[in-house]
Amino acid sequence: MNGLFSNAAARAALRSAHASLAELTAAVGVSGIAAMSASPGLTSVVDQHAAGVRDSLSADTRPLTPILLAAYAEGVRDAAYQHGWAAPEGGIDWSENDWVLRRLLAVCVLARSLDGK
Repeated sequence: MNGLFSNAAARAALRSAHASLAELTAAVGVSGIAAMSASPGLTSVVDQHAAGVRDSLSADTRPLTPILLAAYAEGVRDAAYQHGWAAPEGGIDWSENDWVLRRLLAVCVLARSLDGK
């Protein structure tokens, strides 16, 4: 393909990834990032999770992208649901040791870093 539609699939995938990350940020990131600002311990744990995400995505050899992060987050959620995890109803208690929520928060933090925030 060439011309107007040559990158249509790539643009659609990028739009979808941005939408997915925006939904994740609304569900997890906003309250989690606020909780991190009040809790150095949570910040440390999320930083460790972010390093784990980067390692999983081989970010040392290829750049992180919204598409990679969105796909990773979807995989984490899918695996968690298959193993009986349920998203919390209402607000999130960030003092609880919920690996899935902390991993998803790390994805949100990494996505923000891509936007320069």
